[in-house]
Amino acid sequence: MAKSAAKKSPADCTQSGILPSQAVTRMIADGGIILAEPIADTQLQPASLDLRLGPVAYRVRASFLPQPGSRVQAKLDDLALHTISLSQGAVLETGCVYIVPLLESLNLPETIEASANPKSSTGRLDVFTRVIADGVAAFDQVPAGYAGPLYAEICPQTFPIVVRKGSRLSQIRFRVGSAADGDAQLLELHKREQLVSDPDASIQGGIALSVDLVGDKSGLIGFRARRHTGVVDVDKPGSCPVEDYWDPIYARDKHRLILDPDQFYILASKEAVHVPPSHAAEMVPFNPLVGEFRVHYAGFMDPGFGHAAAGGHGSRVVLEVRSHKVPFILEHGQIIGRLIYERMTETPDIIYGRDLNSNYQGQGLKLSKHFK
Repeated sequence: MAKSAAKKSPADCTQSGILPSQAVTRMIADGGIILAEPIADTQLQPASLDLRLGPVAYRVRASFLPQPGSRVQAKLDDLALHTISLSQGAVLETGCVYIVPLLESLNLPETIEASANPKSSTGRLDVFTRVIADGVAAFDQVPAGYAGPLYAEICPQTFPIVVRKGSRLSQIRFRVGSAADGDAQLLELHKREQLVSDPDASIQGGIALSVDLVGDKSGLIGFRARRHTGVVDVDKPGSCPVEDYWDPIYARDKHRLILDPDQFYILASKEAVHVPPSHAAEMVPFNPLVGEFRVHYAGFMDPGFGHAAAGGHGSRVVLEVRSHKVPFILEHGQIIGRLIYERMTETPDIIYGRDLNSNYQGQGLKLSKHFK
């Protein structure tokens, strides 16, 4: 990992928190974020920047992390099985691991670090993707002062996908100092802003979210992905018939759901969620010791998600759920994650649902935008 020379923060931030859209724009102008191509429409989000795939993908046998001081490209030169051009689009097959250099690279000041996460639509397609940086021995983490390229590791789990240069599967947030609200601050924020629809929600290491297994009037509680389907083009919303890719799941008398190993489910939170413009949120596992299932690949929630003034009136969180080695019983109201709220350094100049064509504002149970 290369270190940038000591320099003034491109965002000119002295306050700790998540950088908003206007600060990210300043970082681009000041060279803290380097774009191989001009920024695309809607690439800039209220509290993050979408990352775009470059023109080439490398098929590798297995995932890896670079050792301190080593470069990802050097590992690719040694480990790549073959190279795939993405200029005209290409299919990435399920169960295969691909590494793609991104069109964005970084030259961070010593005061700003970054973290990445899959975009919401990526998680709902069961595409496992992580960001790798030179010399950084952790996925999705970029330390303060990092200067160098970024790469996406991509492994479709259920559906083969079509991607091309410029496709966006991941997003990155920039952070100054410690931004997360502690439990006491979160309790006050919840009293003031009604963060979730349950006024007495558990707040301990974040605010609790539980699973809805009662469903709507029809009893629909979720979907289970089908195997051996057609491809999904990540850049073509509304192009795939739901019935060709998903089986609906309806509520049972005891409001339980048995998760079968290696199956992928789309469920929804029991609570509606609100992220005020002053904060961004991220969903994290409520207890890492409960390791029987994984929930929510895509954990970022932007300022304005579920915000009434931005057309939200509370939005339920869609849960991407996968059991691990054994069948596991979920019950209605079972806690499946916690929301961490982080302060913004300033209110973003664009708000989720108000200033963007936000696909999931005011959502209930909803598949990704690719299905019709």
